[in-house]
Amino acid sequence: MPKLKAWLGAARLRTLPLSISGILVGTALANHKGFHNGTILLLALLTTIGFQITSNFANDYGDGIKGTDNEDRIGPKRAYQSGLLSRGQLKKGIGYSVAINSLLVLCLLFVAFGNNNLIYILVFTLLGIASIWAAIRYTVGAGAYGYRGLGDVFVFCFFGLLSVLGSMFLYTKFLTIQAVLPAAAIGLLSAAVLNLNNLRDYNSDSKVNKNTVIVKLGISRGKKYHYALLITAFICLFIFVLLHFNIWYNALCLLAFIPIFSHLRTVYLIKNPVFFDPELKKLALSTFLLAVLFYMGYNNFL
Repeated sequence: MPKLKAWLGAARLRTLPLSISGILVGTALANHKGFHNGTILLLALLTTIGFQITSNFANDYGDGIKGTDNEDRIGPKRAYQSGLLSRGQLKKGIGYSVAINSLLVLCLLFVAFGNNNLIYILVFTLLGIASIWAAIRYTVGAGAYGYRGLGDVFVFCFFGLLSVLGSMFLYTKFLTIQAVLPAAAIGLLSAAVLNLNNLRDYNSDSKVNKNTVIVKLGISRGKKYHYALLITAFICLFIFVLLHFNIWYNALCLLAFIPIFSHLRTVYLIKNPVFFDPELKKLALSTFLLAVLFYMGYNNFL
């Protein structure tokens, strides 16, 4: 039982709602165009959750062996840092999760494309491999991109653009220019969650040369960067709603920005980095709420 608890801790279950937000938005975009497939939705959700868990295992492993997770770190203790899981156990966990992810990707592509769209299958297979690579290389290895200030870019691309547009394409086999707007909104909010994490960890990251955007900018300018991410996300989604507004519930998703802008004010007032940690959950769940409301607003549930 203690070992199961350790693995659940390493999986970081609180990060999973954010990871599936893009799938819900992409599915809503496809449903709005008249394309529905419950099996694709289920497999896409499972695949994305698998990628996130792989990333969390790898993050625990990478930051643990580099000494980034130490006594200076604010937030929940990590499995490797606490000695609950060994280096070897985490490596095996990463390997098993990659194997499961690979199987899920193959099943998803078979359901979405069958045997007749080999080009699509090849492209999405490469995207799947890239997703697994990105999940692991965030903190693992000498050239880990999370230590070079590139985490925000990768999160924006994979949690936003790829998650939303990729899942939409699985249903429709086409994309629209306007779909980039909600995809960018989810990507920007996901990057804001990472940025908040990096604001919290500014002191400990600085000491171990983890050169996140916040380490490069500093707390004050990092806050301004945070505001820019949230406000730009709102603008993107607001424009999309204006372009597609037919009935009141199309605008439901904008309600999620009430807690998001409340969070913005809280971040503005924070002086001690320790108080950034509770805001992580608030922003992640607000992004998930946005995705759920978007899904409802463009599926004619009301």
